[in-house]
Amino acid sequence: MQKITFFSRFEADILSGKKTITIRDHTESHFQVGQTLCVFTLETDRLFAHIKVKAVIPIDFADLNRRHAIQENMRLDELKAVIRSIYPNPSKLFVIEFELVDEPV
Repeated sequence: MQKITFFSRFEADILSGKKTITIRDHTESHFQVGQTLCVFTLETDRLFAHIKVKAVIPIDFADLNRRHAIQENMRLDELKAVIRSIYPNPSKLFVIEFELVDEPV
């Protein structure tokens, strides 16, 4: 199974189902629909969930909207600020839609 990492501050939102997408740059656009991923915290590399990829959709930074913010469990301005802090010059991004499969024992 392939690995994907998230900042630990997103763990609770992923586990509760409040966060159902992640927005990444081209380096993480290779995930495939139907693929199950092992989810680790970025800071400590701790496995905390498995998710299934539902969609990988290209998007321009300028086209991010309120729906994306809701799926990220954030306000739109907050979402854009987070993306800019990770990807300083965002233009072409990818929305990776996912669903929680399980939490490891």
